[in-house]
Amino acid sequence: MPERTDKQPSDGQGVVTEGCLLLFVLVADVAAGMLVFILLAARGLGRMDAGPGQTATSVPPLDWVPVQAFGALTLAVGVTAVVLLRIGHQVIGTVQLTFCVLLAVHTLTSWP
Repeated sequence: MPERTDKQPSDGQGVVTEGCLLLFVLVADVAAGMLVFILLAARGLGRMDAGPGQTATSVPPLDWVPVQAFGALTLAVGVTAVVLLRIGHQVIGTVQLTFCVLLAVHTLTSWP
C-alpha cells in the first residue's frame, strides 16, 4: 500500500501563520486609521484661521472629506475582510467584517 506523500501542516505552524496574519491586518488597519486621523486633524487645523470675535458672513461649503476618508477606510477594511474569509480565516474575517459594518454606519452618520 503506497504511503501518502501529502504533508499536513502541524497545529503549531497554523497558529503561527494565523498570528502573523492577524498582526499584519492589525498593523494595516491602524496605519489606515492613523492616515484618516491625520487627514481630518489637518483639515480641522485649517479651519482655525478665524480669530476670536470674527463672524462668518456666509454659509460654509459642504465638507465631504470626512465622508470620503471614512468611506475609503471602510472599503479597505471590507476588502481585507472578504479576502480573509475567502482564504479560510473565518474568525479574523468575521471580526474585520464587523469592524467594516461599524465603520459604514459611522460613515453614513457623517454624511453632510
